Amino acid sequence: MRKSDKKLDKQLRLRLTDICETALKSIVGFQWLTHTVNYANFPNSLKVICVFDNNDNLANYINSSNSMDLRLLIKATCQEMNIHLNNVSAQIIFDSEENCAQQHQGNWARRLN
Repeated sequence: MRKSDKKLDKQLRLRLTDICETALKSIVGFQWLTHTVNYANFPNSLKVICVFDNNDNLANYINSSNSMDLRLLIKATCQEMNIHLNNVSAQIIFDSEENCAQQHQGNWARRLN
């Protein structure tokens, strides 16, 4: 990873942490978020994964009138950083701890790769 990539990644982590703190206070069942990226194919490879505690809370959020709020906040934050997401629905993903436990025995590193 180049020095400029490390700097961008640090800025992105800080901004996503702010979004996470906001979501924790306002979205029922939201737990955390993370991102994956291959800087050789940036920004197309950028994925932000928003994790909920269980599938019921995830489904309730997706089916709510606020279901686009988190995506819009992440997209706006990226735009402020001059990062343009070409496919928001594929680059901002929702998942749950429950899914990871069932499908990857709780191993998020394996699930995200």
